[in-house]
Amino acid sequence: MSFGMMNSFINIISTEPIKDAEGFVTTGDRIIASVKAYKEIRNTSTKWERIIGNAAFSTVTALFRFRKIPGLTVDTTLFISDMDGRYNIISVEDVRGRGMYVEVLAEKSEGSIK
Repeated sequence: MSFGMMNSFINIISTEPIKDAEGFVTTGDRIIASVKAYKEIRNTSTKWERIIGNAAFSTVTALFRFRKIPGLTVDTTLFISDMDGRYNIISVEDVRGRGMYVEVLAEKSEGSIK
C-alpha cells in the first residue's frame, strides 16, 4: 500500500475518566495518534459481501488501513475519528501478518458527540 492511497487523516481516540475542579468524574477523549489512512466506505463489491456475510460484522460501515504505530496496540476499546464522523472499532487485524499495516473494520457512531 502506497502513501498515495492513504489520503484520509484519522485520529485514534481513547476515552478516559477526567475529574473536574469540583471532583466530578466525566468521560473525555484523548487523541492517541493522528495518522494518514486508506478509507473505504461500505459498498456492494464482492469483498464487502464477504465481510458483511459474517454475522459478527454485519454492522460494519467502513474499513481503514494504516501503517502500524510502534508502541501502540489498536484494539476494540478505541475509536477512530475523521472528517466524516466517529467510528467504533469492531475488528483489528494485522495485514498479511507482516507487522507493517493494520486493518480496522469500524461502525459509524450515530447520535450526539460531546
